[in-house]
Amino acid sequence: MSDIIQLLPDSVANQIAAGEVVQRPASAVKELVENAIDAGADKIKIIIKDAGKSLIQIIDNGCGMSVTDARLCFERHATSKIRRAEDLFAIRTMGFRGEAMASIAAIAQVELKTKRVEDELGTIVEIEGSKVVKQYPEALADGTSICVKNLFYNIPARRNFLKSNAVEMRHIIDEFQRIALAHPELFFSLHSDGNEIFHLPAETLKQRIVHIFGNSYNQRLVPVEEETTIISLKGFIGKPEYAKKTRGEQFFFVNNRFVKDPYLNHAVMNAYEDILPAEAFPLYVLFIDIDPSKIDINVHPTKTEIKYEDDKAIYAILRSAIKRSIGRYNIAPSLDFNQETSFTNLITSKPLEEIQAPTISFNPNFNPFEDPKSASKARSSAYAEGFEKKAGIPQNWDTLYSISQKETAEQLPLLPDAPLEEADRDPEPLAKQQNERTKSPKQFFQLHQRFIVSQIHSGFMLIDQQAAHERILFEQYKTQLENNQGSSQQSLFPQTVELNSADFALMEDILPEIQTLGFQLRPFGKTTFIVDGIPADLGNGINEAKILEQLLEDFKNNKDALQLNKRENLARSLAKNAAIKPGTILDNQEMAELIDNLFATELPSISIHGKPIIVTITLQELMERFSKN
Repeated sequence: MSDIIQLLPDSVANQIAAGEVVQRPASAVKELVENAIDAGADKIKIIIKDAGKSLIQIIDNGCGMSVTDARLCFERHATSKIRRAEDLFAIRTMGFRGEAMASIAAIAQVELKTKRVEDELGTIVEIEGSKVVKQYPEALADGTSICVKNLFYNIPARRNFLKSNAVEMRHIIDEFQRIALAHPELFFSLHSDGNEIFHLPAETLKQRIVHIFGNSYNQRLVPVEEETTIISLKGFIGKPEYAKKTRGEQFFFVNNRFVKDPYLNHAVMNAYEDILPAEAFPLYVLFIDIDPSKIDINVHPTKTEIKYEDDKAIYAILRSAIKRSIGRYNIAPSLDFNQETSFTNLITSKPLEEIQAPTISFNPNFNPFEDPKSASKARSSAYAEGFEKKAGIPQNWDTLYSISQKETAEQLPLLPDAPLEEADRDPEPLAKQQNERTKSPKQFFQLHQRFIVSQIHSGFMLIDQQAAHERILFEQYKTQLENNQGSSQQSLFPQTVELNSADFALMEDILPEIQTLGFQLRPFGKTTFIVDGIPADLGNGINEAKILEQLLEDFKNNKDALQLNKRENLARSLAKNAAIKPGTILDNQEMAELIDNLFATELPSISIHGKPIIVTITLQELMERFSKN
């Protein structure tokens, strides 16, 4: 039998390695920009077309490469960063494995232009599928320019797995932000399809954070700095009141390399434990500088995982440093009775002659016996304005959840007997009042402005008013998205909403669905939208910027956690933000309409989060509780 084991050709081996190193266009951008940083460049320009599928171009003013290096850099495991195994534990550069250029060249058409300062001519190398097509000298500017065209052109299956341009562009922006934050001393610019998305001059870390995420972040940052014999820690954390529902703005850098570390993230969350609401995530951009011999970064080809020699000590230092910053800059809620705004300073002493007696005014026409029903009828229901009575609402839902007239009559209190003369005794008024009481509208009760209590035939039921409203709005918005029938309310004065670049790209991706829901938005500049109208059922007094930011946060959170489709995700996110919140007072009519609309939905008993909306307690259960010894 002949031998069956053989060596793979380099082109095949590089394609296999590319599956780990270059997962999508954003991975190629990351590897190429890191090479530019390692080359000593202080100006880096990134040009993207078709979300990186057609073109990725990185232009830098680094040291450049010689003729031999320009050819050799495309070979597998060819690197200038290390020479021997011991160098793995003294790495300060971004790259070191020597796989990125070979992997990219195996799955794309690459053109490399490079020139060193000391050389008169530069070198151009064209390579396709690991095969060198051309190599020739030419007059070039100092530095390196590398073009990656038609990524995955020879692996159609991998290309078909790529997402839409908007999704892939968001991944590129994420990688760009991580690199730009790690190196605020360098100039970066990012261009996409002819538009400049980022233009970041060399600046301080705080200025870089503000330029990337928006001017509003200038007031949200709290500095963190700690020097120990184990690590050096610096950076910024966010104030608790600006915490979000997603983890998007959380960055750890170890020796200027972005890493993902759940253990260190737990240390940060532990420091915020007593001052953050549940399911809220603070902003942090933290840099850890540590001796390279104390860590191992050769864990995964993406180099985003690190192993530490003493991770418990790093955890303790990180947690205590953040707690100290929170206390030092007074961002934790506190009561200080020694400050100028204390209660004692609010009382001012005056001379007796300057004190004036308070005047009292009253209405002489006030009638305490006036029937208040006319006033209550004039009251407009803010909740009722949010709904139009749906056709097909089962008005007989209370046949399941109602009290029979007989039981109601039995439970009604008897009218007190009055000492009337026998001639004046008339049974008709008594019967008339009894019938009026029996036919009166059903009464509901609100418990802690959060639950609705309704008496039913077998006992009573508790309804979570927020979960019920979310269910109603969710099905309403989902129907609007399916039928393109959302109604909008024009704003008297258009409002501007400024987003960071990643959220702006996300908003552009979901803009047609957002407009179907009733939002009237139009782009204005690179990162700004103008709001001309909002959904009609949101009512008045809505902060357009706040609800759109919350909508995007919930959309991203649901997409990462639940993998929902776009329409269902949007309907769920808007319903969660538009629903009435705990603490909202409802009158009897509003509670009745809420329950009517709830039982007209497809799933009235299950919330959009999969939890129960209604809890029923029977009379038997109550009797058993009272009969216990």
